[in-house]
Amino acid sequence: MTAFCRDCLGDVVGATRRCPKCGSRRIAAHEELHGLSIAHLDCDAFYAAIEKRDDPSLRDKPVIVGGGKRGVVSTCCYIARIDGVRSAMPMFKARALCPQAVIVRPNMAKYVEEGRRVRALMRELTPLVEPLSLDEAYLDLTGTERLHAMSPARATARLALRIEREIGITVSIGLSCNKFLAKLASELDKPRGFAVIGRGEAVSFLRDKPVAMIRGAGGALQGRLAKDGITRIGQLQDMEPRELASRYGATGLWLHRLAHAEDSRKVEPDSEMKSISSETTFNDDIMRFAELERILWRQCERVSARAKAMELGGRTVTLKLKTVAFKIRTRSETLDAPTQLADRIFRVARALLRKEADGTAFRLLGVGLHNIESAALCDPGDLVDRAAGKRAKAEHAVDKLRAKFGGASVGKGRGLGGGKHDQFSPNRRGT
Repeated sequence: MTAFCRDCLGDVVGATRRCPKCGSRRIAAHEELHGLSIAHLDCDAFYAAIEKRDDPSLRDKPVIVGGGKRGVVSTCCYIARIDGVRSAMPMFKARALCPQAVIVRPNMAKYVEEGRRVRALMRELTPLVEPLSLDEAYLDLTGTERLHAMSPARATARLALRIEREIGITVSIGLSCNKFLAKLASELDKPRGFAVIGRGEAVSFLRDKPVAMIRGAGGALQGRLAKDGITRIGQLQDMEPRELASRYGATGLWLHRLAHAEDSRKVEPDSEMKSISSETTFNDDIMRFAELERILWRQCERVSARAKAMELGGRTVTLKLKTVAFKIRTRSETLDAPTQLADRIFRVARALLRKEADGTAFRLLGVGLHNIESAALCDPGDLVDRAAGKRAKAEHAVDKLRAKFGGASVGKGRGLGGGKHDQFSPNRRGT
């Protein structure tokens, strides 16, 4: 059995439970340990970890990042999870489960910046980094042994230590032969974990696991499989591909492949981003246009900040509203050129909002950019709106001041109102 210490990275020989060099119990051991090169790295309770890092008084307290009576939990620390709190849970339910929790409002600008730092450290290991969100990514370290003078396993363990030392948060790593298994492995030993699923054990490892462990098998598909008596991956393994295809079409063949641990997807560093968006769930229902407009501006600023941080923009601006009856309205407009400017996003979204603010009471408002493109293509000169260039220069000047003095130190006039309704709900898919 090949093994090394995850704290000092030294080799460990034999079945010892402690590193003979540093005494650590964090031993990585597996027969295929140094022959696997696809990793999935996931930051542990990312937003909450950043808040605890920046406020040491929170270290031993349950922390929930979210806000508002009718908002949702963005994330929570592992102490809060002991009481049953989970991401995307309604805040009122989270407060009931963990009344002693400290509630922290999300600070997306800070999280984006820290996510970029983590990603930069990943890219020092390999250019083949495929981000899934701010706080997780796939890495392909195939062929990097000579470059780093160590196996991918040891290199990723060293990366985890470096992230702890330089950024002050912990990560969990899954290592395997493909993306599907690496993602599963990263969830086995959280937090601060390091887990391996080898080729030889993969099929047997999956056999008794629920079909819910197959990434992409959502509630609808799980329900359909359950109606047919299929709840475990082993049942899929025992079925012929032809039978699965006849029942579920192309999805059946996809299930057959994953049930047998087959995943041919490559780590794609340029994987297309779907959207950049921000949502607000209100404490109280809102129907007045002026109040909705003020909140819309804040959301546009947040979307703009994220787009600028990631050097991206979007050609389509989308407005999302949810009524008190939980009916969702989405309206969008596609621009002649992509944008990343808060001012332009707001002007387009406000025009869409004005048509919808017809006296209907809303409980949620969101705005997003779609059809994502490079920042180099964003916001060319506007020959029709001569003032657009001046507004763009003013916005970039404000950005520089915020970068120097802090995100909340400088604001444009329409964003200075403040108010109890503001609650940020990030869209992880778009990150």
